[in-house]
Amino acid sequence: MLKKRYGFGTLVVACLCSGLVVLSALLYGLKVVGGDLNELTKFFRVMGSIRMGFVGDVDDKKLYSGAIDGMVNALGDPYSVYLDEEKYNALLTSTEGHFGGIGVVLGMKDNDFVVIAPLKGTPGDEAGIKSGDKILEIDGEETKGKALEEVVAKIRGNKGTPVIIKLQTANNEEVKTVTVIRSDIKLDTVSGEMRNDKIAYIRIGMFNEDTAVDFAKTFHELEASGMQALILDLRDNPGGLLTSCVKVSELLVPQGPIVSVTEKSGRTITEYSKLAEAKYPIAVLVNQGTASAAEIVAGALQDTGAGKLFGTKTFGKGSVQTVSSISNETGLKLTIAKYYTPSGRSINGIGITPDEIVEPSDFSGENQIQQAFSYLVTELQVK
Repeated sequence: MLKKRYGFGTLVVACLCSGLVVLSALLYGLKVVGGDLNELTKFFRVMGSIRMGFVGDVDDKKLYSGAIDGMVNALGDPYSVYLDEEKYNALLTSTEGHFGGIGVVLGMKDNDFVVIAPLKGTPGDEAGIKSGDKILEIDGEETKGKALEEVVAKIRGNKGTPVIIKLQTANNEEVKTVTVIRSDIKLDTVSGEMRNDKIAYIRIGMFNEDTAVDFAKTFHELEASGMQALILDLRDNPGGLLTSCVKVSELLVPQGPIVSVTEKSGRTITEYSKLAEAKYPIAVLVNQGTASAAEIVAGALQDTGAGKLFGTKTFGKGSVQTVSSISNETGLKLTIAKYYTPSGRSINGIGITPDEIVEPSDFSGENQIQQAFSYLVTELQVK
């Protein structure tokens, strides 16, 4: 080991300066967030040693970012993430309904990056990527060990550029590689039509800032067209904004609780519907791509008896995240609460089992729609 001599005075000055910096930072950290003095001392000592002694170049910004990233990762929660500039912008864009990418929504399950839902008609959908597929590599780089937002950011990019994705198909049947050309993804989240003169069909692709207004508009238009029963399609809906799904539920769930959200402090906030009674029989379509906010709607309809669920078991995400700004360019997505359905169920890691299991007979899943349709025909005849 090589040793280099320093004058005693140089060492004293360097140590004093370093000590003052560390002490100031330490005292400020304790004042703001509290914590264990010994552990905080270790942190600042390591940082000081790196800045003073590391033989290579030291990028302070990367040190700070890496420390924050590691702190959040230590929570062991796949949904809590430190958002650097790229990730932060990507997340904000996704809730605004417009971004460049392939139209595939991802989630974390058993430490794998799993496709929750391909958005219909997008490049990812047309490339044959399906719910349940696991993303193994992006442009030759393994996804293992990365944060969810980092993987999403790598898939997104400028319109017209290619991205090469290696994936393992659902049920671990095969590993394949697909090249997908990115396009401008516009999230028109609500579509609807009359299936006959009495039964309407509404699909919700996800819950963003515009979904509640668009759903209400479509819902009332179908009412004017003679709707007496509704098929609500939540298949491959990855969720989104809690406020949005609550507003949609207020048009469907009879008077009473929609969802209860319990915070770390133990405080529980319950969102209620004021609808006098369920106006129409409802058949709800769900599958393994139905997650988060979509599960809130499905769970509320099932628990209150306002809707009957058809399809396959849902994803099982029963936690609530908030996104806060750390600076003008960065943010923190943090799990702050757990949610429960009206009956008090937590579906986190479990999912919701439909009232009637209906496996899709093909990629379109049209047989599931037909099963829901037949149920509603019978319900209308009984009435």
